[in-house]
Amino acid sequence: MPCRLVDSRPFSDRDGAALRDVCFVMKEAIEHLRQASYLHPTRASGVGDSCEDAPHDTLVPLNTILFPDGRLALQVFEVRYLDMIRKCIANAEEFGVVPLAHGDEVRKPGQHEALAGVGTLASVVDWTAPLPGLMRITCVGTQRFRIVEATQLPHGLWMADIVRLPHDLEIPVPMDQQDVANALGSLIRTLQQRGVTGAQMPMQPPYRLDDSGWVANRWCELLQLDMMQKELLLAQENPVLRLELVQDALTENGLLN
Repeated sequence: MPCRLVDSRPFSDRDGAALRDVCFVMKEAIEHLRQASYLHPTRASGVGDSCEDAPHDTLVPLNTILFPDGRLALQVFEVRYLDMIRKCIANAEEFGVVPLAHGDEVRKPGQHEALAGVGTLASVVDWTAPLPGLMRITCVGTQRFRIVEATQLPHGLWMADIVRLPHDLEIPVPMDQQDVANALGSLIRTLQQRGVTGAQMPMQPPYRLDDSGWVANRWCELLQLDMMQKELLLAQENPVLRLELVQDALTENGLLN
């Protein structure tokens, strides 16, 4: 079922220009955060089979990782996902975004996909249907989960038994990691001073710069880490330890003074 449920192309020329402006400012603010247009990839799925009844714990495997409170834009045109997304919107249900361990997002004959063991539930917060058979949605990550057992249905849709992981405890940023929060705050202020709107920001308000888990998750989205590293960070249940690991990555890349 790999779905290029999202498309790397911008939704429109205007949106693309806005994203390029954000990328330019981010490069000036933090030199090593290059190719920022990939921070929130927009991937797309190919045309597939219809789905009679999408299960509640439906999974969408992607070549990206969604963190709680993170936003993800998806352009959906594969029939199985269109049906699933419509049902999620109608019933106010969530679906699971899970990273691909093996395989492609676009479903191909004879292709085998393998899923990572952790993911994040996503809630649709905005959607449009500009054309028949096309939906553009914006999702927000809500809660992390572990997969107990996943099954791919004949039409390609994945369903799973999952165990929801506890929400991060709201733990203040320790003094030893305050530089991580300060760097993120500096980036946000720089973008705001350049006139970047809230909708164009790579992270969305409220900006909880005093919360260990929130700060760590936003850096996890920004940093150019490989999928395995991001998966390990997503699976880390201690938000302070996750923040410490992010601090190590920032230090190794010369992003902290």
